[in-house]
Amino acid sequence: MVTSMSRSAPAAATLSGLTQAEASARLHAEGYNEIPRPDRRTFTRIVIEVLREPMFSLLLGAGAIYLALGDLEEALVLLVFATISVSIAVVQEARSERVLEALRDLTSPRALVIRDGERKRIAGRDVVRGDLIVLCEGDRVPADATLLAANDLLLDESLLTGESVPVRKTAAQPQHEARPQPGGEDLPWVFSGTLVVRGDGMASIHATGPRSEIGKIGQALGDIETEPPRLRVQTQRLVRNFAGVGVLVSVAAVVLYGLLRGSWLQALLGGIALGMSMLPEEFPLVLTVFMVMGAWRISRVRVLTRRSAAIETLGSATVLCTDKTGTLTENRMSLAMARCENQSWRPAREDGPPSLCDGLATLLEATVLASSPDPVDPMEKAVHEAAARVASPADATFRTRTLARQYGLRPGLLAMSNVWERDDADGDLVCAKGAPEAIAGLCRLGDAASARVGKAVEEMAAEGMRVLGVARGVFLGTALPESQRDFDFEFLGLVGFADPLRAHVADAVRECRSAGVRVVMITGDYPATARAIALEAGLDAAVTLSGEELSRLSDDELARNIKAVTVFARILPEQKLRIVTALKAAGEVVAMTGDGVNDAPALKAAHIGIAMGARGTDVAREASSIVLLDDDFASMVHTIRLGRRIYDNLRKAMGYILAIHVPIAGIALLPLLFGLPLILTPIHIAFLEMVIDPACSVIFEAEREESDLMRRPPRSTDSQLLSSSLVWWSLLQGVLALALVAGVLFFAARRGTPEPELRALVFVSLILANLGLILVNRSFSASLRTALGWQNRSLWVLVTGVSIALAISLWWPPARELFRFGPLHGDDFVVCSVAGLAVLGLLQFAKRFWRAGLRS
Repeated sequence: MVTSMSRSAPAAATLSGLTQAEASARLHAEGYNEIPRPDRRTFTRIVIEVLREPMFSLLLGAGAIYLALGDLEEALVLLVFATISVSIAVVQEARSERVLEALRDLTSPRALVIRDGERKRIAGRDVVRGDLIVLCEGDRVPADATLLAANDLLLDESLLTGESVPVRKTAAQPQHEARPQPGGEDLPWVFSGTLVVRGDGMASIHATGPRSEIGKIGQALGDIETEPPRLRVQTQRLVRNFAGVGVLVSVAAVVLYGLLRGSWLQALLGGIALGMSMLPEEFPLVLTVFMVMGAWRISRVRVLTRRSAAIETLGSATVLCTDKTGTLTENRMSLAMARCENQSWRPAREDGPPSLCDGLATLLEATVLASSPDPVDPMEKAVHEAAARVASPADATFRTRTLARQYGLRPGLLAMSNVWERDDADGDLVCAKGAPEAIAGLCRLGDAASARVGKAVEEMAAEGMRVLGVARGVFLGTALPESQRDFDFEFLGLVGFADPLRAHVADAVRECRSAGVRVVMITGDYPATARAIALEAGLDAAVTLSGEELSRLSDDELARNIKAVTVFARILPEQKLRIVTALKAAGEVVAMTGDGVNDAPALKAAHIGIAMGARGTDVAREASSIVLLDDDFASMVHTIRLGRRIYDNLRKAMGYILAIHVPIAGIALLPLLFGLPLILTPIHIAFLEMVIDPACSVIFEAEREESDLMRRPPRSTDSQLLSSSLVWWSLLQGVLALALVAGVLFFAARRGTPEPELRALVFVSLILANLGLILVNRSFSASLRTALGWQNRSLWVLVTGVSIALAISLWWPPARELFRFGPLHGDDFVVCSVAGLAVLGLLQFAKRFWRAGLRS
């Protein structure tokens, strides 16, 4: 049996780990592998936070005044409305918290465990004591564990020790009996939260959650917001401004009413009603609901939003930088060609098992032996599959020899080697594969030979292949060297891999182009390979910049020329940061994909960092704001579409909130100014809030996208949520609705309509005008007929509920008494309907002239 770790490691590959039943039992007994969060929002905490809202205080204040006036019924009704208002807010907040909890499960670092003898990826929080975990470069260690096997393993333990220098780890030996503690070289313990910076290993978990070292010292590893939530800042400023104006106007109205009419308690009720009408407390609620539900909607297309700020930034992205392998392509590698000297083999053109010449057979055998015996990498899997077709001698090597050491990729040497021990005197067998130029360097090829290799690579790359060089050598010494460069290698040939383009990539690229988003491909492949894939994907590959050419450019030169480049080839991970920085310097809003440890700086620097969920490392995910769970390019484009839709609908909701508060505040204020009976009391305002809250937070959130959503240019990064155009449009809506409802008020008052009937007439007109505003704001551009054809079940549930509640308040005597309504006749309903339809018709007509400004 082969061992893929160091010479001193035990045969860890033979271990089968816990059974699923054992793991489930331990998870139930010991709890999840997570540190208790002191800031977790429990149901009780949510209720307390909602009760502190100003609207609830105003309702209680109004109830107290009604009690002082001896009106117990109205006080009780206000208490009921307050309870309903609190319940709606609590349900929405609790729902948001449940969604956030589900998203936290997804953001938990992933762990590769061995259970029932099989490797499987699970959430880090599901790891239990006794689990066998496999650690690879870039992984975040999920729990405290003891190493059973290690290969060139270095860990960054600065989170626990403060030391920035990585420490070397070795497999456990009998002499390791001390208490596990972080820090120190050549120790067998790894700790939760530390990062694998090099090598790989296998370990057994001995402590999880609060029992781990990081749990004992009370540190919580949470997400760090790298940029301020701009929308929340804007919303809080809006609420403060409105509240300040509302308080001043309400105090002035109370003083004016009390002085002129002498009834200070009634004046207080009128002032409270006016204050409630002018307080847009829906703004924070709407923002929270939209951001949380937006993240949930995006997660349904296999995309995880780790930072809410990313949702608002998505609509501003002007450049989308993407990797090739696994994102544009399927990451389903197959061996397309093996080539040595003047001979080549194309497996796809062979129907049965081929008969290879000695040179090709040796090349294929060495390629297999340079790969992992238990491959995870798609290219290594493809090599094993091809070797199985020809009964490669490598199978005998796996059975009879031990893998003594693995040399991994290094930034300065893009090659990897495996050393296989042999019992005879012929020495150890060393097989290497990697970038052709790196393998040529290890073999110390001359200029002529290197040129021939380069020409062959170009020919294979022009067919869209990813090309690796392969070499073999023999080591006769006893102590293995520290570097691959110290072996004597013989160049054997080249192997080329094909990775088909994903089915929907070309359509997604076209959609990006129509949306004004430039797609840039960044890959480590050769320029010829990159151009072939780019053309197939529909990208403009006229200008290609290689990593070598990039290194010769200054930062200023790169920033000046970068807008013309669509394809970057032979790019090292650390060069991605320069590309992102140059794009930002050129005025672009950059979305960047990455999956490796070295990609983290570029992901952090980009406006939107997008990590690969399937093949990405934990450190890349932690540096990103968005995680693609399926690594699919089309999912990225779909996320941009959803981000634009969420922002559009948020602006519609905000515009509606601003618009509806104008007629409510106006109808609360006009009677105070003109000596008319008070129309709106706190009870009526509370009833209206029952309509406004679900309308702005549920109906608009569920609205479908605009037809031109992906035909607009990206939004400016400094654009305001409530732009001047949208504010003026909302004020126009509100003023028009106020004018029509006020017209009903003054017309009916002039006719001498009794106060109860006047109140009912104006209130019904206000409700219908409100429904008209909801219908108008459902779309920035679509006609009313088109918008009515859109499916939105929440809208019709609200309309039905409001109609039933309004009918009860008008025709059921106890409810009519509470609302102080009088009976309405047929002509009264005609007047109310005309007012509501007039609001809808006039605004729908005016929207034709305002459409362009509303989209910006």
